[in-house]
Amino acid sequence: MLAKENAAFVASLSRAAWSIMAERRRQIDVEGWTPEHDDTEHTAGELANAAAAWARTQQIVMAWPGNSPTDKRSKPRRRQLVIAGALILAEIERLDRAELGRRDAQGGPPDA
Repeated sequence: MLAKENAAFVASLSRAAWSIMAERRRQIDVEGWTPEHDDTEHTAGELANAAAAWARTQQIVMAWPGNSPTDKRSKPRRRQLVIAGALILAEIERLDRAELGRRDAQGGPPDA
């Protein structure tokens, strides 16, 4: 029964949700921004800050370590928000992995 419910949920996802998940997959597969990379290189809120920068309507100029500052305004507004959503997803997933690691280290039961 759970598989049927999961299939119904997946089928009900909006175009926006699919776009965000596809962008996150692209970030991993094309850009190389893997969960392992996020867990070791972006532990101080950088992913959330980048998402906020993409979500702003003002000029977006971002510089990651090792990269030149880039003006992101040339991307369509929807694309900017999809990237922001994918970065938020990456940050939430990173926080979840960190919490799971802490619980495992402490021998505590997982939360729902």
